[in-house]
Amino acid sequence: MSTYATASVSTHILDTSIGRPAAAVAVALAVRTGSDAQWVALGSSATDADGRCKDLPALPEGTTHVRLDFETESYFASKKQAEAQQDAPRARDSGAFFPEVAITFAVTPGEHFHVPLLLNPFGYSVYRGS
Repeated sequence: MSTYATASVSTHILDTSIGRPAAAVAVALAVRTGSDAQWVALGSSATDADGRCKDLPALPEGTTHVRLDFETESYFASKKQAEAQQDAPRARDSGAFFPEVAITFAVTPGEHFHVPLLLNPFGYSVYRGS
């Protein structure tokens, strides 16, 4: 049994254009074991109705960097389709200027890293949460 503690990662997405969680956004997780190492895909998930990914794969020992890839294009396409069905007025096109968002960050063994994504059709912001 190893005494090496691995890092853990979680995320959630808030659609700031509507002030609600972004559901059904695909999220892929990749890791590497050093700045020069190749990325290794670990798996993927999707956000739930609360905008959270609760089942991201565990990080393997030796992970130094993590990349979360958010597939935002299909989210905004489905949102646009729902707005059209409701005949909702739109001030501007709600297509995805950013069809995907890739967030790369360094991790420290034994710590938890919560990385929220604040998203709207024309911008995004991330931070290390708690």
